[in-house]
Amino acid sequence: MKLRFLLDENLSPKLKAAALRLNSAIDILRVGDPDAPSLGTLDPDILCYLELSQRVLVTDNRKSIPRHLEEHWEAGGHIWGLVWLRPSGTIGSWAEALFLIWDTTEAEEWLDKIDWIPF
Repeated sequence: MKLRFLLDENLSPKLKAAALRLNSAIDILRVGDPDAPSLGTLDPDILCYLELSQRVLVTDNRKSIPRHLEEHWEAGGHIWGLVWLRPSGTIGSWAEALFLIWDTTEAEEWLDKIDWIPF
């Protein structure tokens, strides 16, 4: 199964556009998009959405997500992956990394996995 991404709401919509320019088949939503959680959705609810929708979270939120993720796992939950954006990256480098991940891996490989981009 191909990966499906969910961009955190604090990320620029330009990241979604840049990834889709690389391949329009990438399934990528941003919080606030139709069929995605609404803006302002709390982190625990985002993690539940990710589990149910089988989407990889793309975020730069290193303040609250780690605590909520640990709580989610302790409660028996899972995620379909989490990609943290390194502050040194650019929209272009992040989009290229997302494309590479999408193009070369399967969703099942990302179950409960965390990684950073650019690599």
